[in-house]
Amino acid sequence: MPSEGHTDSVRSVAFSPDGKYVVSGSDDKTIRVWSAQTSEMVAGPFKGHMGAVGFVTFSPDGQRVVSDSEDKLVRIWDWKTGKTVTKLAGGHQDRVSSVAFSPDGRYVVSGSDDKTIQNWDAQTGRAVGEPCEAHTDDVSSVAFSPDGKCIASGSFDGTIRIWDAHTGRTVAEPLGGGTDRVLSVAFSPDGKLIVSGSSDSMVRIWDTLTGQTVGEPFRGHTDYVRSAAFSPDGNRIVSCSD
Repeated sequence: MPSEGHTDSVRSVAFSPDGKYVVSGSDDKTIRVWSAQTSEMVAGPFKGHMGAVGFVTFSPDGQRVVSDSEDKLVRIWDWKTGKTVTKLAGGHQDRVSSVAFSPDGRYVVSGSDDKTIQNWDAQTGRAVGEPCEAHTDDVSSVAFSPDGKCIASGSFDGTIRIWDAHTGRTVAEPLGGGTDRVLSVAFSPDGKLIVSGSSDSMVRIWDTLTGQTVGEPFRGHTDYVRSAAFSPDGNRIVSCSD
């Protein structure tokens, strides 16, 4: 059965680490948590964002949810109480478009339409270092490497950049350089590859060490590829498109 309750478009969904729950974020400015077995809402709606909620995901331990919004804020929630436990504010000057927990849950990275990436302490809500600045257009997607040492970002400027998670410095030359917008980035489970989706309807695989594409682009979609990710064993890729 469909999980129904949001009053506007649903922008993002994610499973909890144990697979028992699903979190959703919506243009109705709320977040809800659903039973993956019954489709019934078990928590929410969480209210606090003043703009549409774009991206939501669980923390690695499954106890918290992080969300971004058009209100330029990132919030971390205790999903069982629906209360904001940490508000990450003041780091971005425009819509926050993507967020991700580090593998150990200690940090959250955010990307924004202000062209910057910011790393945050998930407990204190304080920014870790200065914003990462190198992209020349909106940052559409961010992801931590499996070891938590690096951050990948994709941008409307057509490039993917890899950053040192602690220093905020780029650790390699930009991947790509085309005119098509990069809309999604994700690491492989071993951290050696990055999959990207872009506005040219292509899915590409990149070698993080050489910065080169691996094989030919995956063709099949006929419009923007909004999201792409590796399977847990690293052997498959899932993608979705306009």
